[in-house]
Amino acid sequence: MKGDQELQVIVQHGKESDPTVEEERNQTGESHSNRYKRWLLVSVYTFFVISGQSVATILGRLYYDNGGNSKWLATVVQLVGFPVLLPYYLLSSKTHTTTHRDDGKAVLHRNRVLVYLALGVLVGGDCYLYSIGLLYLPVSTFSLICASQLAFNAFFSYFLNSQKLTPIILNSLLLLTISSTLLAFNSEESNFKKVTRGQYVTSFICTIGASAGYGLSLSLQQLAFSKVLKRQTFSEVMDLIIYVSLVASCVSVVGLFASGEWETLSSEMDSYKLGKVSYVMNLVWTAVTWQVFNIGSTWLIFEISSLFSNAIGVLGLPVVPVLAVIIFHDKMNGLKVISMILAIWGFMSYVYQHYLDDKNLKKSLGIPTTGSSDSPEAKGSSAQKIQTPAS
Repeated sequence: MKGDQELQVIVQHGKESDPTVEEERNQTGESHSNRYKRWLLVSVYTFFVISGQSVATILGRLYYDNGGNSKWLATVVQLVGFPVLLPYYLLSSKTHTTTHRDDGKAVLHRNRVLVYLALGVLVGGDCYLYSIGLLYLPVSTFSLICASQLAFNAFFSYFLNSQKLTPIILNSLLLLTISSTLLAFNSEESNFKKVTRGQYVTSFICTIGASAGYGLSLSLQQLAFSKVLKRQTFSEVMDLIIYVSLVASCVSVVGLFASGEWETLSSEMDSYKLGKVSYVMNLVWTAVTWQVFNIGSTWLIFEISSLFSNAIGVLGLPVVPVLAVIIFHDKMNGLKVISMILAIWGFMSYVYQHYLDDKNLKKSLGIPTTGSSDSPEAKGSSAQKIQTPAS
């Protein structure tokens, strides 16, 4: 009789829900919900990066094609739209209460200012090189050359951030290098807008230099967070981007006035083929779309990594040649197609390596995967199986 009562108690206990198991199940449901929300946000901000970069590049080409000729003005509009980030900063700071890699140490204002100044000057010069590159190159060729920025980022990260160069990464660097080098032998480009061979080579070199500068700036940002700023909170990331943009804007404005190009802007607007209103709107929307790119890039840098953000930027580069063929009737010859295929192949190799790194990191930390035997449901089942024989 006593044994029957004990059996009834055990069976009843098995039917009742364990509060610990229920809590773990609720936490699991919340984690799945947060994961879906996170990947939805990744998709949205990835769209911001790709669309912002593509539209801004197309608008820059339209500016040159319709009578615009100021390289410094084209540089200024890439940078001066940063106040658009301020509302995003104020609204998003409330939802980013957690910190990333914060060791609590105070940073000297002098060191912080030096970081902002150095990166600001580098970014300002980098944008100027991009402006020269877009002036004499077809936008399709320009965007394909820009894919090399991922290779430069990995190269500088090897020396500055101790990034490992695995065989897959080396394969990616080789493919991206060949992809850009092939375009140097594209004989059809010398006929673009009656551009001389010397102008084409100048723009080609400037675009390569700009891609190298962009890759270097990302590696230096990562170095600054780890060695100088000592933390990577949301406010720290936004402060870096806003103040660096402010310094770079000042550099570009000084260049605009020092070069004397500001004196020709009035006549340039009057002679613009699409009219004065279109001239102003082109500049305004170029500035806005670059900041749309910056918002998406900023979120991806903070929530994932600068390398992932850069990889997404490279992923969007093949979009521009397709749009260029439709809008500007650029010729998509066999050499460009091969270059595009190699660039995409190089990008996929790069992403695959980071997928392997992330998988190995989770494995080393003991993070269970979905459907693992260590899941709360499995633990609950195991607990009941242990209790039953004990009766």
